[in-house]
Amino acid sequence: MSFRAIQRILGLLLMVFSLTMLPPVGVSLYYGDGTYAAFLAAFAWLVAVGAAVWWPARRDRRDLRLRDGFVVVTLFWTVLGTAGALPLYISPQPAIGLTDAVFEAVSGLTTTGATILVGLDALPRSILYYRQQLQWLGGMGIVILAVALLPMLGVGGMSLYRAEMPGPVKDTKLAPRITQSARMLWVVYVTITAACAAGYALAGMSPFDAIGHAFATVAIGGFSHYDASLGQFDSRTVELVAVFFMLVGAMNFGLHFVAWRSGRLGAYWRDPECAAFLRLMLGLSMVTLVYLLVAGDYEDTLQLAADGVFQAVSIATTTGFTTSHYHHWPAGLPVLLLFASFIGGCAGSTAGGLKVVRCLLLVKQGRREIIRLVHPTAEIPVQLGGRAVPLRVVDAVWGFFAVYVGVFIVLMLALMATGLDQVTAFSAIGATLNNLGPGLGEVASNYASLSVPAKWICVLAMLLGRLEIFTLLILFTITFWRK
Repeated sequence: MSFRAIQRILGLLLMVFSLTMLPPVGVSLYYGDGTYAAFLAAFAWLVAVGAAVWWPARRDRRDLRLRDGFVVVTLFWTVLGTAGALPLYISPQPAIGLTDAVFEAVSGLTTTGATILVGLDALPRSILYYRQQLQWLGGMGIVILAVALLPMLGVGGMSLYRAEMPGPVKDTKLAPRITQSARMLWVVYVTITAACAAGYALAGMSPFDAIGHAFATVAIGGFSHYDASLGQFDSRTVELVAVFFMLVGAMNFGLHFVAWRSGRLGAYWRDPECAAFLRLMLGLSMVTLVYLLVAGDYEDTLQLAADGVFQAVSIATTTGFTTSHYHHWPAGLPVLLLFASFIGGCAGSTAGGLKVVRCLLLVKQGRREIIRLVHPTAEIPVQLGGRAVPLRVVDAVWGFFAVYVGVFIVLMLALMATGLDQVTAFSAIGATLNNLGPGLGEVASNYASLSVPAKWICVLAMLLGRLEIFTLLILFTITFWRK
């Protein structure tokens, strides 16, 4: 383990992250909300701490190995959550404690969208912008941005990239050099964000709202400037733009680049995961509409269709925007949508959840085992897109699913031990572990009512979900630390 190299990189990353405190300063000065001092103080603290960490190890030029990358990524997200909480904690508004500040910052960076804040409409513009910016940076992964920049500072990036993007096909690159892949991903990410902001502006949003909500939409985050979320705008056009870009954000960004470079939209449908994802969204939307129609809670059919499709896509993609109180819908429907968030979006996207490709492999493996009961000696490969999937990948998916279920149960029981009821505990862990945000019961609107221990449990769940569990849990194994 190269501890000095890890120390050097962590210091560099903290100093890079300190720069994200400067845009809110400009927002604060432009709108005159008086909170710029909190962001300047946070900037100074982060620069000082980053420099203090980096300076003793500045001459260490050793390359990172894979296990070093896991440590850097985990430390960075953990430290980043605390660092990102500084301006929220220092600022006189929203006047929250350390636990709430860390919860809000981690929720933003992990693109969870769970909030402990109420009265968003009255908060300073710079605070509102900062929350959206946290989600945007966390969406693609600020570590990927660092991978693109660190080579300029003499730091290799392959191990960081592999640790930040775990999954069944995590070694896939868009270009021969890893830094080129990272830059391509960010070009696609920024382009889609700009298109989303333009769509919102054309739909009638102010420039401030359009940019902020574009950050949250493409990042599949769900933070909003308003307590009513996107329901504040009461606009079918806004909702249509949001649905389109939520779907785009929940697709593999590498696939976006391939489609962009080739100029052929058929690349999306030829990808088995993307095709399954689109079918899932269509099927879930239809079930939601039929459920609401049969329940008879809506008099306006157009309103029913708009709310049904919007909430189905928002919850299933783990975005978490709301236009209606979906948790008040007929009992089975909110639970169905919550379960859909367990699947989430595609691998390589900004969405949370298990990921569609993993669920596809689980279904195919289950179907293979059923066939084997009839033909026990048959060799039946698990196929995806007409190609046999290596057994190592199938085993890894089953292992991930087993660990996911175990972690979910442990965290849910821990929340219940704090005094929460079963529905609240189940939905809170489901919403935070899947990086969804809104849950059911006491956490349907926000998480302000949770106790301090319950909030820290949710923070842990958010980090586990963002790092896809293994990246964090691997640090607690003896094998990882053994030479």
